[in-house]
Amino acid sequence: MIVAFSVAPAHSDPDAGMADAVAEAVRIVRESGLPNETNAMFTLVEGEWDEVMDVVKGATEAVAAVSPRTSLVLKADIRPGYSGQLSAKIESIEKRLG
Repeated sequence: MIVAFSVAPAHSDPDAGMADAVAEAVRIVRESGLPNETNAMFTLVEGEWDEVMDVVKGATEAVAAVSPRTSLVLKADIRPGYSGQLSAKIESIEKRLG
């Protein structure tokens, strides 16, 4: 499965802003060892249900540690039996673009 998620503090330190909390969440994703990528809006993680959800939970808890309120947006592509889809989906589009 691939999960696209965004987690951010609903309230943050005005000096540090959101960047420190979000950076800690991204650090947890990267240290998970699962295939992942981060862009300006979301972080994508690929793996089995439990391992992906554990990463999302850890990232959310990291943000919650510095904010009394946390926002989480999550979208999942659940396709049992498939892996490597994080790059395969992009390759399929690029092939069609020529």
